[in-house]
Amino acid sequence: MDSTPAPEAAPGASSSATAAAEDLAGGVAAMTLDERFALLRGIGEECIQEDELRRLLENKPVPICYDGFEPSGRMHIAQGIVKTINVNKMVRAGCKVKIWIADWFAQLNNKMGGDLKKIQTVGRYMIEIWKAAGMNLDGVEFLWSSEEINRRAHEYWPIVMDIARKNNVKRITRCCQIMGRSDQDDLTAAQIFYPCMQCADIFFLKADICQLGMDQRKVNVLAREYCDYIKRKNKPIILSHHMLPGFKEGQEKMSKSDPSSAIFMEDDEAQVNVKIKQAFCPPKIVEGNPCLEYIKYIVFPWFGRFEVARKESNGGNKTFTSMDELISDYETGALHPADVKPALAKAINEILQPVRDHFNNNNEAKVLLNTVKYRVTS
Repeated sequence: MDSTPAPEAAPGASSSATAAAEDLAGGVAAMTLDERFALLRGIGEECIQEDELRRLLENKPVPICYDGFEPSGRMHIAQGIVKTINVNKMVRAGCKVKIWIADWFAQLNNKMGGDLKKIQTVGRYMIEIWKAAGMNLDGVEFLWSSEEINRRAHEYWPIVMDIARKNNVKRITRCCQIMGRSDQDDLTAAQIFYPCMQCADIFFLKADICQLGMDQRKVNVLAREYCDYIKRKNKPIILSHHMLPGFKEGQEKMSKSDPSSAIFMEDDEAQVNVKIKQAFCPPKIVEGNPCLEYIKYIVFPWFGRFEVARKESNGGNKTFTSMDELISDYETGALHPADVKPALAKAINEILQPVRDHFNNNNEAKVLLNTVKYRVTS
């Protein structure tokens, strides 16, 4: 397979990497157990189980956290920025993060028509975005599934086979949500095999924590159930993060198939402005309001505040320092959608600008982006 070549080290890179690792270790050492626990627990909309997470942090200095992605097209902001925020929190809490580039899984799921070369191109593009977005790579290891599975096949396939033997087809098909499929879909045999492999990944990578979206919850629970079969005491802890909705009313999950409902990581300023301007944002309604969810899960974690610029006659400029404060103003009508939308667009554009600059100024990155946009996913 075509694996991503390791970049040549720049002069002094080794010493700077060592210094960064030392700074990171020092930062972790300065944190209390409660602070590390709170940092990790804050990632998950759900945690299975909190007592196990605390015990893990007490007993293991550097827990292994598993995250993964299926290279399947252009990257939207939930994949790009939310993942960057979460990974940086995990690294700051002292975890080693293994990011599984699931190229074989994308092929099983028939993404890019099952063309592995195209899938791997998308994988390289996604890694490039995370670097540009500011992901802290000091505690991160990117692993290509096809490469690792081939290299350690004697370890991997017995786990897959044992998981398959200990579960019936009905139990496995209930996990098909992880692929963006329904158990009512006409699944190929490859797609039925997919959950067994994703479950095996957790043990293959020796993960202590599974940090994936709520849509991946079922296969993570399957891994915990498998521990009961094999009498394994230490089960993988599940940290399931919130899924950002699309911009249209009733869209529970952002969708790449509807470009107007999602912000992509290389969208220009005008595209971001238009998408947010057209977004569903009912006055005084917080529940199901995608604009407020963007503020809660992207803007506040990134900046620690939300700045609104408006005329004195409309209340004047205001800086919100908590989501509760913002919600209170929004529910009373003191904060209007006409205030929220331009402020949100400004914040998102500021977050995305370094990514745009990277793809505009770095020739290799520019070629990679154009390949993904016009030759791979078109």
